[in-house]
This record gives sequence, structure tokens and C-alpha cells, in this order.
Amino acid sequence: MLTIDQATHDKIVAHARADHPDEACGVVAGPAGSNRPERFVPMVNAERSPTFFRFDPQEQFRVWREMDDRDEEPIVIYHSHTATEAYPSRTDISYAAEPDAHYVVVSTRDGADAGGEVEFRSYRIIDGEVTEEKVQVVPAYDCRANN
Repeated sequence: MLTIDQATHDKIVAHARADHPDEACGVVAGPAGSNRPERFVPMVNAERSPTFFRFDPQEQFRVWREMDDRDEEPIVIYHSHTATEAYPSRTDISYAAEPDAHYVVVSTRDGADAGGEVEFRSYRIIDGEVTEEKVQVVPAYDCRANN
């Protein structure tokens, strides 16, 4: 299950809406081993496409290096779909290289880009196998909890 705070959830949705009609993409980093998405990192879709996304290689290198320096890992890797449901495409699956990450897909189809309801779904993708998981949006993280 992906547990994510409301503010981070809302930032992902806002990024997806802002980049529509192109796909948006980014990462939410968190402390290594915590499974807690804390630091929202919107990234540039190097393809600038409504049907495909790709991290800019230089930006990705910089973001991953920064996570290493901060003892973080990518907890959530997200992108949007602008005209289809929030389910990973074959290309999305083939590029999924972080087995511990939650892969979030946000659909901005059917007016969701203009304030309508978005689909916000999360998956685990390991060795090409896609498993949808429940998303729990919490008001804020309980500071007393370790995870």
C-alpha cells in the first residue's frame, strides 16, 4: 500500500494538470528504507509529448545524485496519462527500473485537467509484473511513527 500525505498528493495532481496536454513526470523522494514519500521533485518531460514521458537524462542524474547525497531513495515515481486510464503502458512497464518504488499514474483525461476528478492509482512493477496497490491519503504523517 502507498501511504501519501494530502499535500504531496495534491502537488502531483497539480503538476499533472499544469503540464496537460503533455504528460507530467517526477519523483517523490524519502529517507532510504522508510517507504515514506516526503520530498516532491517535479521533473521535465524531455519528450514534451501527450502520449509519452521520459526524464531528461541530465536532470535524472542530478536528482538521483541528490537523493544519494541526502540518503534518500525514490519512493514514488509518477507520471500522467492525458487521454487514457491511469494504468501503466507497455513502455511504462519496460522503463520501470526501481523495484521498491511505487509507480503512480494520474489520468487527466475527460476534463480532469481543468479541475474535474482525476484518477490517481499506484502500482508496484517488478520484472515486468504490474500489481495495483491501495492508495491511502493521510492529512499528514504521524511524526511518532517510524514508517
